[in-house]
Amino acid sequence: MAETSQALITNDKVVFGLLAATLGFVFWSSSRPTGLWQRFYTFVPSIVLCYLLPAAYNTFGLIDGHASGLYPMARDYLLPAALVLFCLSMDVKGIIRLGPKAMIMFVVGTLGVMVGAWVAFEAMKVIHPATVAGETWRGMTTIAGSWIGGGANQAAMKEVFEVDATLFGQFAAVDVLVAYVWMAVLLFMASRAPAIDRWNKADTSAIEDLKQRIESYQAQHSRIPTLTDLILILAIGFGFTSLAHFLAEPLVAWITSLPAEWRLRDYSLDSLFFWLVILATTFGVALSFTRARELEGAGASKFGSVMLYVLIAAIGMQMDLKSLADKPLLLLLGLIWICVHAAVMLLVARLIRAPVFFMAVGSQANIGGAASAPVVASAFHPALAPVGVLLGVCGYALGTYGAYITGIVLRMLAGG
Repeated sequence: MAETSQALITNDKVVFGLLAATLGFVFWSSSRPTGLWQRFYTFVPSIVLCYLLPAAYNTFGLIDGHASGLYPMARDYLLPAALVLFCLSMDVKGIIRLGPKAMIMFVVGTLGVMVGAWVAFEAMKVIHPATVAGETWRGMTTIAGSWIGGGANQAAMKEVFEVDATLFGQFAAVDVLVAYVWMAVLLFMASRAPAIDRWNKADTSAIEDLKQRIESYQAQHSRIPTLTDLILILAIGFGFTSLAHFLAEPLVAWITSLPAEWRLRDYSLDSLFFWLVILATTFGVALSFTRARELEGAGASKFGSVMLYVLIAAIGMQMDLKSLADKPLLLLLGLIWICVHAAVMLLVARLIRAPVFFMAVGSQANIGGAASAPVVASAFHPALAPVGVLLGVCGYALGTYGAYITGIVLRMLAGG
């Protein structure tokens, strides 16, 4: 493949080093507490550069993302392992103790994303049919994955619904732009939380209880990881990934052998990658009920995040930035989508008199995932940041299933 590529760098070993160095630069520069970089990242989220810098390398011919074998490696090995480690850290009992209103708002946020996708698709059929013509519905599944779960679920939907890299790039831009506008709105609401809660007649006494429980949980589980911890994290992540591969292959072979009139292929049930993602997610959730969950105190989800960011960079290097201007009205579709989500959240919060904290964190746990939900939570109180992580991790578990259902409905709406 390298022989036919016109890129300056065709050796995957060199490309991998370039991607690693790029991620290192982004994270180092975004961690600067003062100066030019601090001001720059106030307006440009670091995750955007993790996509866009590799995309720029591909766009301007430094590398050839399509000729590289790095993305298939990241997709088949790093993504399932990341899903296992993200879901492993779920504290189901802790989520229940947050109270019914917290979980209600989180689930409503998930449903708001799903309903918003369908409403936005139908609205754009009326406003500008060309925008949602053809394969647009496939690209929307990646946003559904991102907004219900996170980057890992977004990448999973890209593979399950066979989303073209160019279309994925367009929707990645919509995802980032719309999601961060909504996050800014939530942060503004956090600064006005007492007034909003008074207007909503919400009982905020549970928030104080949450602060105490979270502080106690942190003190109990946080520790400096040992070499044994890190090896166990590696073993669980890749061990269960290998088990998912081992089980998925014969399962797909069996499904493929079933009668065609059952139409299982219409629902991507003959996709090896679909079952890899489902099995990895299920294994992670099951492990969260065992002592393996204690590895979160040693940084299991951070380990998964490293894998995820390598995947993000590998996805980015397949993008052609020049394609982002081809469908500007996709941004309108995204804005309609998020407005429906917001309307559903606000309506239910009003009906059940939920504190704005539950609404904001429940929403961001869906839209931004574990990466940014703590930011919104900490805007209410620093001790509440782990609540965002907790619900965000829950989103990783739901993201695969919710986005898949959304995709199936979108395909029917598109007439596929």
